[in-house]
Amino acid sequence: MTKKGDKSVAEGYRLNKYIADTGYCSRRKADEIIFKGGVTINGRMVREPGTRVKPGDNVTVDGKKLKEVSKYYVLLNKTKDAITTTSDERGRKTVMDLIQGASEERLYPVGRLDRNTTGLLLLTNDGELANRLSHPSGEVRKVYRATLDKPVSYDVIKQIRQGVLLEDGMARVDEANHEEKQDEKVVMLVLHSGKNRVVRRLFEAVGFKVKALDRIGYAGLTLHGLGRGQWRYLGREEIKTLYKKVSSKEEANKR
Repeated sequence: MTKKGDKSVAEGYRLNKYIADTGYCSRRKADEIIFKGGVTINGRMVREPGTRVKPGDNVTVDGKKLKEVSKYYVLLNKTKDAITTTSDERGRKTVMDLIQGASEERLYPVGRLDRNTTGLLLLTNDGELANRLSHPSGEVRKVYRATLDKPVSYDVIKQIRQGVLLEDGMARVDEANHEEKQDEKVVMLVLHSGKNRVVRRLFEAVGFKVKALDRIGYAGLTLHGLGRGQWRYLGREEIKTLYKKVSSKEEANKR
């Protein structure tokens, strides 16, 4: 949604961003479609992603008329046994069941948490932000609390900090420490890796079984004040911060 009097409204929005904002596809995919001549504005074909779209313009992509949609950003404290998917053919509970009524638009999880992992999950219909956060180049910071089947010695913590070799390559963490409560079965991890089930596999590789895994931080977001199974909308500043994080990483990777 746009605000009356917003300078960006008067100037219009870049065509590729406008298409991505409707949820049709990512900005990069929009560029491809534009270059191929698949986009028109008010009946005129355009091939420049930077073309400005003004309020009231009629934009079509591959013959389909687009409409600007409201963006929703939902922060969920996922429960155990909820599947991170939009639907399940076996009728099992999904994260969508936990956020019923949150949006008139269809929301999608950003990344995944396996069925038995609890904690922070972002859901949105902002395809561009979701793609940037999910892409490996984004290097999104994630914080986990892992409860193990037996005490973890300092030597094991040190080994984890140095990196653990898995079947699909080295798993590295930014930080690994015992929780402040002095329970040596609980380890706090900070990492950027996007490997599938990386925390569980990392501990399995050094001889431990994860009994409970909770994600308590993601891209600077936290679960502060949010109970298990509860959700809330992100604030405007939180959304801006997320975009700044992925934009800065994108620029750094181009250098």
